[in-house]
Amino acid sequence: MTTSRSADPASGDSPVATQETPDTVGAYPRLTEAQLDVFKAVGQSTSAERGEVLARAGEKLDDFIIVLGGRILVADDEPQDLGIETGNSTELNPEGLHVEVHGPGRFLGDIGLLEGQPSFSTVVALEPSKVLKVPKEELQRIVLGDPIIGDLILRAWLIRRAMAIGAGSGLRIIGSCFSPRTRELLDFAARNRVPHKLMDPDKDPSAESMMQRFGLGVDELPLVIVGGSRMLRNPSVATLAAELGLRPHDLPSTSDVLIVGAGPAGLAAAVYAASDGLSVVLNDAVATGGQAARSARIENYLGFPAGISGSELAERAAIQARKFGATLYTTTAADRLDVDGHVMTVHFSDDTSVSARTVVVASGVRYNRIPAEGLERFEYSCVFYAATIHEARVCGDNPVVVVGGGNSAGQAAVFLANTVQRVHLVVRGPSLDENMSRYLVAQIVAHPRITIHLETELVEAHGDKKLEEVVVRDRKTGTQTRLDAKYVFVFIGAAPATSWLPQTVARDENGYLLTGPDAVARIDHSEPRADRRRFPLETSMSGVFAVGDVRSGSVKRMSAAVGEGASVVRLVHEYLDAAEVRF
Repeated sequence: MTTSRSADPASGDSPVATQETPDTVGAYPRLTEAQLDVFKAVGQSTSAERGEVLARAGEKLDDFIIVLGGRILVADDEPQDLGIETGNSTELNPEGLHVEVHGPGRFLGDIGLLEGQPSFSTVVALEPSKVLKVPKEELQRIVLGDPIIGDLILRAWLIRRAMAIGAGSGLRIIGSCFSPRTRELLDFAARNRVPHKLMDPDKDPSAESMMQRFGLGVDELPLVIVGGSRMLRNPSVATLAAELGLRPHDLPSTSDVLIVGAGPAGLAAAVYAASDGLSVVLNDAVATGGQAARSARIENYLGFPAGISGSELAERAAIQARKFGATLYTTTAADRLDVDGHVMTVHFSDDTSVSARTVVVASGVRYNRIPAEGLERFEYSCVFYAATIHEARVCGDNPVVVVGGGNSAGQAAVFLANTVQRVHLVVRGPSLDENMSRYLVAQIVAHPRITIHLETELVEAHGDKKLEEVVVRDRKTGTQTRLDAKYVFVFIGAAPATSWLPQTVARDENGYLLTGPDAVARIDHSEPRADRRRFPLETSMSGVFAVGDVRSGSVKRMSAAVGEGASVVRLVHEYLDAAEVRF
């Protein structure tokens, strides 16, 4: 919903909708009287005068707000000059401002409330209203303890977050799309499922005017604006993560289990270990969810016949891990593992460290790049390694190339074909059936906007400031063909992310970690307890386990990774029962 400028909302000439925002997708359900009673037992009812600000964009919320009477407006920025007196004289042109209106029984907020993120919206009473404020701690107890209320709220919040991402609400990142620093921040926001919008001074006049207004020079970009008011000049990813509440204030110095990598395997290990009462630190260099979080829709995961987005699965798993007391520590990479007797210490890129009784390596893989001539110039602007709503928004309806023949490439092609005019699927192999699930092959073959190029490879990329076309070569005949393409999506495999581990941890010929019987023959007998038996998912280094894609011989499926993450916890218990190390 958008608004245009006007005066008083009571005049009938108001830009603000006077009716509730319709709930067409389940984002704005109404609580029943019985459900309201649950919250009334732990919340505080309070009145709000017309124009009273209940929450401000950019500030953290301490309470869960439910509307009991009247009408409440939610806007993705300050609602000044909307005909509502807020006591702030700063004028805002609300043209294009995303606005919602909610009445009795509806609740406000989104998933960020549970995760400690600042509000991306300002909440104002449109008229004299009554609201119920529930402390966040009580909200967490109810949401995580009552399956019906919990699922209702979580589902609504996840849908709202997806809608906010699609609408480009939330953060404003001002900078050139060709700047590596800007792309780094955009990738961070996308991977962490933070609503955001890029404002490129070369394309967006409002970005240039904002720079002039605040007296900013090009050397101070990229600029991140949080909640329309707080400015971060050329921030690091770690600084932005801290500002958004995505890093813990106090990182534990020790833990029973330290898990490196927060993909499906790492998240599963964290949930099951923490639920068993073990102290858990879960680390990831970028965000929770791993490769799975980059999938727009996973249709072959058990229990979700209609499919589920990777981001929703990641959000739910992260909330579950926190519920049981795990500490999630993202946006910093593991640098090295040191061993002192029976104690293992992982040092991170931000100079922090955690000592642990056991280490679970779930660090997955790093994506391979295409050695195509000229493609590197567009690495930070037109080449992507994920296909989510963020990338789809950037692409618009422009033609794209998807490179790869596995499930990730197939899912990306189907997802992008819903919005772009043409998807060219470039596959090195002779058939899609070789590495892709049958259901995806059927969807791709039947889709009118997808063109399949088998036994073909991308060899060149051309364009001035932006990608304009690519050249693909037939691997049998050598014939080259030019394809109109403004963006390239790469899904051509990856290499294991194990550089932070000592070389004494045994690997196979491709660098994947050996475990169980395969690791026994490669044990370094100089390490403590070298002669003890190894558990099935344990590496050649005593007390270090490996699960998911990083493990040699693993099945590269999300369900298999979740299974390994759950299974490793039993082995950790067995190891700890016999281990001598105590903190």
